[in-house]
Amino acid sequence: MEVRTKRFLLRWLFFMVGLIIMSFGIALLIKADLGSAPWDVLHIGLQLQFGLTIGTWTVIAGFFIIVLSTLLTKEWPQAGAFINMVLVGVFVDVFYFILETPSSLYGQFLMLFLGIIIIGYGMGLYIAPKCGAGPRDSLMLAITQRTGWKVQWVRSGMEVIVLTVGWLLGGPVFIGTILFSFGIGTVVGFTLPQCQQFVDRVIERGVNNENIDKRTLRANDHDGISKEVR
Repeated sequence: MEVRTKRFLLRWLFFMVGLIIMSFGIALLIKADLGSAPWDVLHIGLQLQFGLTIGTWTVIAGFFIIVLSTLLTKEWPQAGAFINMVLVGVFVDVFYFILETPSSLYGQFLMLFLGIIIIGYGMGLYIAPKCGAGPRDSLMLAITQRTGWKVQWVRSGMEVIVLTVGWLLGGPVFIGTILFSFGIGTVVGFTLPQCQQFVDRVIERGVNNENIDKRTLRANDHDGISKEVR
């Protein structure tokens, strides 16, 4: 029971740390001011048209996506979807207000590339513990399940629709949007296996610490030859 509790706590710790890291990467990408990821183009467009913060729109959009996914699958989403929705929204706002856009174009591109890489590692860390897909991934899986369409086509279609709506609302579409859209898959393909191995190794070490009361003991006979006793 103690081992299961440790494993549970470690998995959720990695999940939440991954979400915070991913939120930092999202804020970097937005603050680079060279175009944002498709979903953030939508969130920024909504902010420009209706007020509130980017993080608040992240939470609101996530809530409606979860509702839609639930209607499609007729199943309640995992707790991870709700935590993802709230935590990312809160920390995107926190990091957004802390960060500033660099004054030089070189600095902007550096922030952009760092944002994409950090998002990749954040995604790897939050996916690796398998605590549940985020709202957007849940919708993608729900549509795939109901239609039988390939995952890559469903995800691409979602991104195009969201990007178009966000652009019509005034969201920032520029070179950063293109670089993110074509580069994030490659980055995650590299970071996810790394994060998976790291998380698995840390969890196993955390729950399999040697217990001196359970290990095999050795005692010396009078003739000096050791034998095992349990």
